[in-house]
Amino acid sequence: MSAPKKVVLAYSGGLDTSIILKWLQTEYGCEVVTFTADLGQGEELNPAREKALMLGIKPENIYIEDLRDEFVRDFVNPMFRANAQYEGLYLLGTSIARPLISKRLIEIAQATGADAVAHGATGKGNDQVRFELAAYALNPDIRVIAPWREWDLTSRTKLLDFAEANQIPIAKDKRGEAPFSVDANLLHTSSEGKVLEDPAVDAPDYVYQRTVRPEDAPNDPEYVEIGFEKGDAVSINGQPVTPAEMLTRLNELGGKHGCGRLDLVEGRFVGMKSRGIYETPGGTLLLEAHRGIESITMDRGAMHLKDELMPKYAELIYNGFWFSPEREMLQAAIDASQDHVTGTVRLKLYKGLARCVGRWSDHSLYSEEHVTFEDDAGAYDQKDAAGFIRLNALRLRLIALRNRRLKG
Repeated sequence: MSAPKKVVLAYSGGLDTSIILKWLQTEYGCEVVTFTADLGQGEELNPAREKALMLGIKPENIYIEDLRDEFVRDFVNPMFRANAQYEGLYLLGTSIARPLISKRLIEIAQATGADAVAHGATGKGNDQVRFELAAYALNPDIRVIAPWREWDLTSRTKLLDFAEANQIPIAKDKRGEAPFSVDANLLHTSSEGKVLEDPAVDAPDYVYQRTVRPEDAPNDPEYVEIGFEKGDAVSINGQPVTPAEMLTRLNELGGKHGCGRLDLVEGRFVGMKSRGIYETPGGTLLLEAHRGIESITMDRGAMHLKDELMPKYAELIYNGFWFSPEREMLQAAIDASQDHVTGTVRLKLYKGLARCVGRWSDHSLYSEEHVTFEDDAGAYDQKDAAGFIRLNALRLRLIALRNRRLKG
């Protein structure tokens, strides 16, 4: 296969992607375009521009973009309409960021005339799959370069030697082995590897970056009201906020009260089990609030069907199939279910817990007149329940009669 002429690299500005940048230049002799996305990871991104310039990238080939609102509006919010949790627990913080990064890689490749894109995901993880499935779905002719699957820089020593030989600055804290690996965005932080690889050992306190220990959280509870329109959170305590502001504020509130910690052993798509420490404070509040408003605005049949669809939907996102027809089919059904999911939820935050303690809506299906233990003024005739029960019991009675006869 001939060498690519121009490659768009998903570039963080860190040591690994800086090594990849130089490796692409030396291995293929190609022009490199860098793309750095601000997804709310909490890092200053100007150093990425300076590092790229230092490594010989032309100013017009350096793309640094604030995608926080697009990330929440077009990716996080649709996912939360489904209440998606992979393996019943994981709120998919890393998984949902990859299709947006891939989308912009492909768009920049088209705009710059690049014939390839590149990423820094390893050959052991899920991210390589997510990046590449999304890329091929959006441009079936694109070439994807995954250096970790190609090069011979198989140890930290070899990486550092390559960096020194190519005059790539190495921060002092990069000389030794990092105690764990971190991925972060506005939805969550994910920590894996090294000190976390033994699932029998409790994670050290220093792993957690966005949440206080629940034991150290305030001794007094705090209440927050989240407003929804058609399944999406749009206001906090009555004040409208942008999608990115919503998650930023909820992260602050949830982190302050120690909400959203998860220690999970998950089944990777590539086949192995891995242990991760996740912090999703804002997402944890959002999930609790969304389920709270659904509880009074969604019909039982629609809600139960959506809950049945959710594991498949979550698995599709986890495995990298955001741009697949089956995910889009499920999304259409999920979005249709949210037409009346509008109203307000009150959450109580206390010592690591976020609980729905109030919910109200003009679209509510809750009828106090029907459910009251007091006089319902004829709204519900309790005698109707007898026939309802007899009809539902009929098949059970027939089975019991059959079994009695056979034992007979």
